[in-house]
Amino acid sequence: MAETLEFNDVYQEVKGSMNDGRLRLSRQGIIFKNSKTGKVDNIQAGELTEGIWRRVALGHGLKLLTKNGHVYKYDGFRESEFEKLSDFFKTHYRLELMEKDLCVKGWNWGTVKFGGQLLSFDIGDQPVFEIPLSNVSQCTTGKNEVTLEFHQNDDAEVSLMEVRFYVPPTQEDGVDPVEAFAQNVLSKADVIQATGDAICIFRELQCLTPRGRYDIRIYPTFLHLHGKTFDYKIPYTTVLRLFLLPHKDQRQMFFVISLDPPIKQGQTRYHFLILLFSKDEDISLTLNMNEEEVEKRFEGRLTKNMSGSLYEMVSRVMKALVNRKITVPGNFQGHSGAQCITCSYKASSGLLYPLERGFIYVHKPPVHIRFDEISFVNFARGTTTTRSFDFEIETKQGTQYTFSSIEREEYGKLFDFVNAKKLNIKNRGLKEGMNPSYDEYADSDEDQHDAYLERMKEEGKIREENANDSSDDSGEETDESFNPGEEEEDVAEEFDSNASASSSSNEGDSDRDEKKRKQLKKAKVAKDRKSRKKPVEVKKGKDPNAPKRPMSAYMLWLNASREKIKSDHPGISITDLSKKAGEIWKGMSKEKKEEWDRKAEDARREYEKAMKEYEGGRGESSKRDKSKKKKKVKVKMEKKSTPSRGSSSKSSSRQLSESFKSKEFVSSDESSSGENKSKKKRRRSEDSEEEELASTPPSSEDSASGSDE
Repeated sequence: MAETLEFNDVYQEVKGSMNDGRLRLSRQGIIFKNSKTGKVDNIQAGELTEGIWRRVALGHGLKLLTKNGHVYKYDGFRESEFEKLSDFFKTHYRLELMEKDLCVKGWNWGTVKFGGQLLSFDIGDQPVFEIPLSNVSQCTTGKNEVTLEFHQNDDAEVSLMEVRFYVPPTQEDGVDPVEAFAQNVLSKADVIQATGDAICIFRELQCLTPRGRYDIRIYPTFLHLHGKTFDYKIPYTTVLRLFLLPHKDQRQMFFVISLDPPIKQGQTRYHFLILLFSKDEDISLTLNMNEEEVEKRFEGRLTKNMSGSLYEMVSRVMKALVNRKITVPGNFQGHSGAQCITCSYKASSGLLYPLERGFIYVHKPPVHIRFDEISFVNFARGTTTTRSFDFEIETKQGTQYTFSSIEREEYGKLFDFVNAKKLNIKNRGLKEGMNPSYDEYADSDEDQHDAYLERMKEEGKIREENANDSSDDSGEETDESFNPGEEEEDVAEEFDSNASASSSSNEGDSDRDEKKRKQLKKAKVAKDRKSRKKPVEVKKGKDPNAPKRPMSAYMLWLNASREKIKSDHPGISITDLSKKAGEIWKGMSKEKKEEWDRKAEDARREYEKAMKEYEGGRGESSKRDKSKKKKKVKVKMEKKSTPSRGSSSKSSSRQLSESFKSKEFVSSDESSSGENKSKKKRRRSEDSEEEELASTPPSSEDSASGSDE
């Protein structure tokens, strides 16, 4: 007889939904792992009281009852597997696996039995249907009537909203059968009632999803989020995991609560509750319980009076009430020293945390991916730039997650982490020894060591060390001295092209100062030259008077034949017309083409002739324009100055020469060296005529010589 039995495609019925997973039966008990959430149900062999085999919608199913009243249903078995399971139950669990079929008569009159957390409606000895009371969200009573309302299931296409039972009156005095029925339901139902005072209240906590500020009231069995607009009641049974994640700025902390089923607001589903705390916020907390009750309920995990950081208090209280370990980042450290990687997911920027047993991304939308559901990962080149890369994860269900815009420096650290966790890398292909070493039936957040506890111990040690250390951190680093003289010297050497190769060491200080001054001036001039931008060449527009280029032989023929083609093919489009014309031209004889070639040659000759005439006319007009410009300049000079003979003419010429200096003349006067003057003259050779007219008055004696130069 085999020690274990394993079934891969098994469905567990939980709150009306069928969750796919893996089932393993061993001598110690029965383990079922949910493929979607990673949650593990562990039933000890000694707790089993009854096993029932029956035909259901998905083949055959197994119904298990335990001593504490819990009911577990697993479907998806084949009929041939009954004998194997029956023998296993007899050998290892000392239980008879009974065959019990459901009643399919269709009657609506029968008896109701309450067994543990199950309501069973029977006709005779056969059950018609069963209702897990944990699915009931509300129970209301009327005259001879009880109405049950149920939690809604998002995954199911059709959900059961309510069931009504008619309870006939009985002759027994003092007992109301309707109230008795309702009390039996409410004692086991998942109905959240805020009775009594909260254990503690955290005021105005910043919540990222759902967004807003909420007061969190902690009750013994559920969590109450009270905001300005919405209220949420979260039973602790729906909490899957707890995460405490440091922000990249090392000043804030994320506290993430994973929920299944999620909380709802309209059509929106929140699978994660994310709180953001500042590390500087402290709180003193007093629990609304006496010390004996605290000790009895929490067994030393909490005390009546506590104080510390706000995020520590919230995480500590949640850990004690939910009875789940807090997951924190492991040994991973990125390029910047942080325990996370900045990236983008679905066009929103966030942080990706590599954990010991998975990845979690916060915060919009939050994503948690376990290692055991990953098929492979892929390192892809960034689509927009080579400075970043994409990290792709594909799960065994075929879902793909792409985290983009990761800095190139993070590649080595992330690759080493993935390699150490023995995840399959698509780029490299499958290699031997890359199979995961973790147990497939282990819970995804159950580590052998409590990482959160170790983290708290380390932080406590660091605080003690900081308190004991003396603050002798004096600024030993000396700033680099800033020497303006040295920098100026470097600049002069960079720009000075005429600097002498060697200088004598016997020269005096005054000569050196003069040389430095000259070099600085030259550097300044050279810098000004470089900073001047070249004038942008504006493309001249086409002259409308210029003769048009001649057409080719094909275009001449097309213009002449276009109307004929249209008449031969009525309704033809422009593109089809051009295609048809091309086909006709291609099939035309050489003699007919020569005729159009001659016409094209004649048109080309006429164009060349017209072009010569046009260029000749344009040259004369440009000369006329130049002469007009000269006359205009002379008239302007005469208006501005009324020259007189003798000394007055000389003084006026000097004034005019000073007032009509162009930019080139001003810059050449500022530089006192003769070499620079000659360079400036060469540069302004293009506009020499206009500049000379502007700088020399027409009445001066030197006007003739100035114009001849």
